[in-house]
Amino acid sequence: MNTMLDFLHIDAQERSVSLDARNPAFYGNPNATYALLHAHCPTFYWKEQKQWFFTGYDHVNALLRDRRFGRQILHIATREELGLPEPLEHTQHFDAAERHSLLEIEPPEHTRLRTLVNRAFVSRHVEKMKPEIETLAHGLIDRFEKDGQTELLSSFADIIPVTMIARMIGIPENMGPQLLKWSHAYVGMYMFKRSREDELAADRAAKEFADYVRSVIAERRAEPKDDLLSHMIHTEHKGQFLTDDELISTTIVLLNAGHEATVHQIGNSVRVILESGLDVQSLFSDEKTTERTVEETLRIGAPVHIFQRWALEPVEIDGVKFERGDKVSLILAAANLDPVKFSDPLTFKPDRAEAPNLSFGAGIHFCIGAPLARLELNIVLPLLFQRLPHLKLASQPKVKDVYHFHGLERLDLTW
Repeated sequence: MNTMLDFLHIDAQERSVSLDARNPAFYGNPNATYALLHAHCPTFYWKEQKQWFFTGYDHVNALLRDRRFGRQILHIATREELGLPEPLEHTQHFDAAERHSLLEIEPPEHTRLRTLVNRAFVSRHVEKMKPEIETLAHGLIDRFEKDGQTELLSSFADIIPVTMIARMIGIPENMGPQLLKWSHAYVGMYMFKRSREDELAADRAAKEFADYVRSVIAERRAEPKDDLLSHMIHTEHKGQFLTDDELISTTIVLLNAGHEATVHQIGNSVRVILESGLDVQSLFSDEKTTERTVEETLRIGAPVHIFQRWALEPVEIDGVKFERGDKVSLILAAANLDPVKFSDPLTFKPDRAEAPNLSFGAGIHFCIGAPLARLELNIVLPLLFQRLPHLKLASQPKVKDVYHFHGLERLDLTW
């Protein structure tokens, strides 16, 4: 079966796909493409990316937990053995910032770092932040409520996650706008078909970000405070303290992951809810319905679409043979739309009682910030719709060209 669109060609027999990820018809509405992939070719070789991709829920869920695959490979093999190119000279600062990232490392280093950080992110700890999040959200709405209109990302969605994660780590709140700039440049490295300019911007942001975090570490060493950074600096794990390089990588990944995806998700969720035509008040009538509404927006409008893994040994999945050093990609957002798991998967149905979404991943790399992100969404979404009950879209939202992140350029609303 061959399926042809301007930006998509599926050869189901060969299990190969040609897809232009920078085509607005794709990244503007990736769910429609995922539906076609599920119908014809849920496991496929993406020609442009030169890699195998999995979209089936059970495959993605299993691969996220499969210890035969890892986020890194150079801890068990050399570049020469695997035929990998040398690191790029002009992204050395970015590579240094990523070297000890929780997202990129495997046990035992991952276990040590995650153990030190995890306590701050468990549900019972982040629950204490509820009054702060509510106060912040109310204060932001107070600023624009009388205007009858707003661009929600800049006036609301951008501010809440970065403020909360900065407070948690111990970064001054007035650094929020600068953190956003660094983060946006930094994640340019994850774009498909990124340009050299994107790489240089990401490297520059990584250097400035690291230099800044290094200065805050020095302050906290001299004068600890009641924040996560001080905790990471002064707490040992099996007789070991984190090095400065580990502290910098961990702080950068927490700041980036702690707000980039949640900003996108607030925008995606508001859009999904407004376009659904459902009675908004019924979606947030109590804690349980609010939670179900939030999880359904995470399922159908996930902010992070792809996670990659290295095969650490020869392995066969769904009839595809992988050798050690092969890279595979898991499309979390597509797994959330698998018709085997979800009835009418492209429809927003908050009363679903089906499989849990995979938007935060699974296994040892399950998103450490998931409890905080969920708390923020469960507080700010109902609050926004309660304060502005006549909320509606002022114009068709435009999706950012940053696949495999999925978020809006802007979200103009009126009431």
